[in-house]
Amino acid sequence: MPKVHIEKIIHAERHRVFDIVANFENFQNIMPRYFPSIRVRSVRENTAIVEEHLRLGNREFVMMTKHVTKYPETHEVFVIGGDAKGTHIMEKYEKANEATKLIVDADIKMGGFLKILSVFSGEKIKIEFTKIIDEFAKLAEN
Repeated sequence: MPKVHIEKIIHAERHRVFDIVANFENFQNIMPRYFPSIRVRSVRENTAIVEEHLRLGNREFVMMTKHVTKYPETHEVFVIGGDAKGTHIMEKYEKANEATKLIVDADIKMGGFLKILSVFSGEKIKIEFTKIIDEFAKLAEN
């Protein structure tokens, strides 16, 4: 299964970057093109269970996810059900002078018909994830 590694310098303070990129509750409002639906099912301390629809390319994925945050250092996403069950995404936010270095490592699992059809190659997934990170960067830098 594809593994994705992305590093991006975002010219904004770490807390601001984290507040935008890890704020899954607001994804549908700020990035409806990629996140047409987000429903928070439960929240307990730094852990949330979320029903998400994620659009990559011309494909929409429906997933149940578990978000674990350690403010403002890390945000982890575990896909616990749906189209990409077993996927794990780790975001790390590091101070970089007057900027923030965002490091994203994702281990993507495709299940069911997506695996059979090989809908997405590793490179295409990386391109789509990079587009989303670039959009987040623009929001944080403005």
